[in-house]
Amino acid sequence: MVQTVDPAPATLQGLSAAEVAQRRAQGQGYVTPPDAGRSYRQIIRDNLLTFINNLLFGLGLVLVLLGRPVDALLSVGVILVNVAVGIFQEIRAKRLLDQIALLNRPKVVVVREGQEQQIEPEELVIGDVIRIGAGDQVIVDGSVLSSSAMEMDESLLTGESDLIKKQAGDPLYSGSFCVNGSGFFVAESVGANSLAGQIMAGAKAERKRLTPLQQEVNIALRVILVVALVIAIIITVETVVTGGTFSRIIENLVVVVGLVPNTLFLAIVVAYSLGAVRLAGKGALVQQSNAIESLSNVDTFCVDKTGTLTTNRMQVHAIHPFGIDDATLGTLLGDFVVSFGSMNKTSEAIQRAYGGTPRPVITEIPFSSARKWSAVIVDEAPMRGMYVLGAPEMLRGALGSVPAAMQPQIDAAAAEGLRVLLFAHHPDVAPASETGDAAHLPTPLTPLGIVSISDELRPEARTILTTFRESGVEVKIISGDNPVTVKALAMQAGFDPEAQIISGPELEQIADEDKFTRTIMQTSVFGRITPQQKEQIVRTLRSQGRYVAMTGDGVNDVLSLKQADLAIAMQSGSQATRSVADIVLLNDSFAVIPEAVQEGQRIINGMLDILSLFLARVFYTALLLLSIGVFMSVRQSALIALLAGGLPSFALAYWARPGRIPRGKLLPRLFHFVVPAALLVALFGILVLGVYVFPVYQALEQVTDEAVREQLITQQLPYAAMVMFCFLIFATSFLIVFVEPPTPFWVGGTVLAGDWRPTLLAVATVVIFGLILYVPPFRAIYDLPFVQPQDLAIAFMASVVWMFTVRWVWRMRVLDRMLGFNLSPQSQGDPLVPAPDYAAPEQPAAAGQG
Repeated sequence: MVQTVDPAPATLQGLSAAEVAQRRAQGQGYVTPPDAGRSYRQIIRDNLLTFINNLLFGLGLVLVLLGRPVDALLSVGVILVNVAVGIFQEIRAKRLLDQIALLNRPKVVVVREGQEQQIEPEELVIGDVIRIGAGDQVIVDGSVLSSSAMEMDESLLTGESDLIKKQAGDPLYSGSFCVNGSGFFVAESVGANSLAGQIMAGAKAERKRLTPLQQEVNIALRVILVVALVIAIIITVETVVTGGTFSRIIENLVVVVGLVPNTLFLAIVVAYSLGAVRLAGKGALVQQSNAIESLSNVDTFCVDKTGTLTTNRMQVHAIHPFGIDDATLGTLLGDFVVSFGSMNKTSEAIQRAYGGTPRPVITEIPFSSARKWSAVIVDEAPMRGMYVLGAPEMLRGALGSVPAAMQPQIDAAAAEGLRVLLFAHHPDVAPASETGDAAHLPTPLTPLGIVSISDELRPEARTILTTFRESGVEVKIISGDNPVTVKALAMQAGFDPEAQIISGPELEQIADEDKFTRTIMQTSVFGRITPQQKEQIVRTLRSQGRYVAMTGDGVNDVLSLKQADLAIAMQSGSQATRSVADIVLLNDSFAVIPEAVQEGQRIINGMLDILSLFLARVFYTALLLLSIGVFMSVRQSALIALLAGGLPSFALAYWARPGRIPRGKLLPRLFHFVVPAALLVALFGILVLGVYVFPVYQALEQVTDEAVREQLITQQLPYAAMVMFCFLIFATSFLIVFVEPPTPFWVGGTVLAGDWRPTLLAVATVVIFGLILYVPPFRAIYDLPFVQPQDLAIAFMASVVWMFTVRWVWRMRVLDRMLGFNLSPQSQGDPLVPAPDYAAPEQPAAAGQG
């Protein structure tokens, strides 16, 4: 879609429509770079060809070669079902998110046939003349044709954050973005395979950070892998020593490898995908898959003022001239802003108020977030000399005489939450030698007046700040404006009136590192902050163990967004800001943030349930394997993996509920649930086995007939193991109820959920097992012997006794007391015992928020 914007400069005509068509026909058109997300091929590969899956596929192939295809099919069948479900869910989510992402793509302004036109990136061809301004990201390689004090940030390519001045003839690289000024450049390499394009393809990957949940799942999986490896070695050696066949060794290895919860990461990916789809429908585009879960871990929320707390719809509130009248000051201000090559929101507000006539500019010094002022030098009456507009604090040192009314007027406007700018003049018309951040002001400057700019507070700002405060999340406002202005505006949104404030120049004077850190931790409002200081503030917070989210919309926020644990950008913000963000707010509304937090809580709660089930099954199986050896066949291992792992994991991820997440590590809380459950399942399992095995061994001591002895060993011992297997199925079904207790009766290892669906799933699991056990074709498939109803009843009664026992151990905190830990559900909100509030992070005493 082509949209005409403005006439281009007379010296730039650009390509004609015929030239564009010809170059596209020659294959010189723009090629869309690879999506930062996973492709369909990657989704299938990453879900299917994991290390554990490959190992099981290999063992299954060996079983086929040994003439046991059914065993091989069942051993990999559960994996294939899980993989198929995961691939389906992830592809479905990707399609929807890709459609939404199309709406968020940057547009490109090109010059064609003397007119500026806004086009889609894929409409670019080699030779197109492209306009670039502050906040725009370069998406193709090229060379500068003209520059109006243009400064580029190439940190995504080089790692260096210093601004690079660009003049005519200088190269521009895709992945860099314009910080100050504006200009035009010609596209020279539009292919995604250009060197800069390849570097940029990895820019987002560099921002990926594992969330606490992912880190702890990694730890759990490493522990399980080590346990499985040790058990595999022990059982293999034992099988070889006792004269076991090669087929028996392979079968044992399949059972041991099945301990590793290969569907765990798959469940996480599905949970992330479902959460992203839910949020997309509510106005948030998730660009990093783990961003939703990451948001629920945030304990410090850093927000910019302009465009974040406010709508960035600025308008001139008032002007106060010094030595001239209002009309003259308004005319000078209007001429000043329209004489720049590019405009920002402030200059647009001034132009709307006073119009303006462009003047021939000798030197243009665009606004910089680092120095907080802009200037033009004009050598034409009636506007001759250097005119400067910027923060009063930054211009004060260059002023000559200061009007007595100036400071009171500045203070009064700042106290109302208005942006205050000082307009000053110097008669010197010599071109400036420096136009970047190092530009200096001539002295003395003559103040001409101040202009106050108002901005509209976002309607949801008060609700969001209140929600964060009540959730124990500390809010820090970081802005380039006067700190008094920032605090006054924040107070209108319900911010703490006692919050401590500090300015960038004051922060710069703190040389002691410890004092600097204390100041950052105790201060809630930061004003006159440079982009480098924003980045330093976020880095300091993270060094103190804070999990930091940063929101922004301008190019000056990019450095701090890249440094944060979670980066959130506005859709109306700059292209550069959106490109590094983990989440983009499509409607520029913070109203979706609480819902995003709930989605994160839903993911963590769901994964805690799944981890609890997985780890309990892994460890009770490991204990039994070490105690009594391999007690089930490959097919039986596949059955328990399906009923106790595959089906519950997807259901619990889908049904997961939001809810406050206790601060701290997840593994200690899992320890409270998993260890008593696994120890007692293994103990009761051995007791059930003993009830049936003990008479067999007594009979073996008395029987001398080898045929009878062989019958006892080959029939009665496997039957005893089968009764224990039934007990394991029943106990695991009770665990499904315990991870999501529907009523207070079931509360012990976790908090009350009030959801009956997992309980119904547990009942369905038992019913499915019963059908498999008593329908001969199904029983044959899974290599199950017929179990007498009275023996099945004994296994069930044993599981009921186990259920009451483990609930008592959880509630009495028996294991916690023995080990001296406090890991019980009391710290998670157990309704049976008053729970302390773990939601709020421990704050410094002098902090202004909370």
